[in-house]
Amino acid sequence: MSRVGLRLGAAGVLLVVLAGCTSNSAAQQPGVVQQSATPVIPSTVGGTVPVPPATMSTAKPTDAAVPPEVPEQATAPPPANAGPLTAHNLPTPDKLGPGWKTYTDPGGAEAGFIGNNTWTRRRDPHQASYEALPSGCAGKPVTGTLPIPAYALTGSYRTADNQPATALLLRFKDSGQATSYYAGYQARMKACGSGGDLSVKQLWTTTTATAAVRSYAAAESYVDLSVVHGSTVALLATTSANPDQQSDWAHTVVPALELVIDES
Repeated sequence: MSRVGLRLGAAGVLLVVLAGCTSNSAAQQPGVVQQSATPVIPSTVGGTVPVPPATMSTAKPTDAAVPPEVPEQATAPPPANAGPLTAHNLPTPDKLGPGWKTYTDPGGAEAGFIGNNTWTRRRDPHQASYEALPSGCAGKPVTGTLPIPAYALTGSYRTADNQPATALLLRFKDSGQATSYYAGYQARMKACGSGGDLSVKQLWTTTTATAAVRSYAAAESYVDLSVVHGSTVALLATTSANPDQQSDWAHTVVPALELVIDES
């Protein structure tokens, strides 16, 4: 999401991902605890202090700024599609730049997923939308709830100089939710600042697209391009030795993303 996906995959890119600066987010909303049919005897510490058994909330999560109670599980290769989202909702490599190509990520223990022998894979929507947010920032934390998308899909690329790049698509229930998540994402990116584990520098911004540079302390730097179109948010991140010089490239990619990301 890895640090980016929108943390970046096994190769170390975000998607997008797209891997990164979640400022301390709002406290998780309390859920409904499922009642047991029989009494539960609490465990003890040192034989004297009762410790209530851990319980999982049965309420459906509603805030992408709060981490999931149960992390995304890697028990089988994920599907190549995520509901209506397929490879057709991602730009073909030639639309992203000369020499770009798709990449079949093998996954593995470090990557946190099992490869599915193709270049796209379904993500858990809550996990993906949470991991995409910047974390480790020195700037003042941004709080507030964010909608959780209905579907999430990641696509892996390699640039002309064989650098990893990842795209993360987040498809929401409607355009209002997509715009809300995009605004919250941008607020956190702008507030991230510099000097922390993650530093963020804005390159340019419009009402529906923003380019920035994510720089991790003593690690890689990424060009981070985010676009909202219809009910879909796209986060494209690519490793770059000269991310500050990729402003013009990011402008050229926006139309390619807008053309396909929100198609049914």
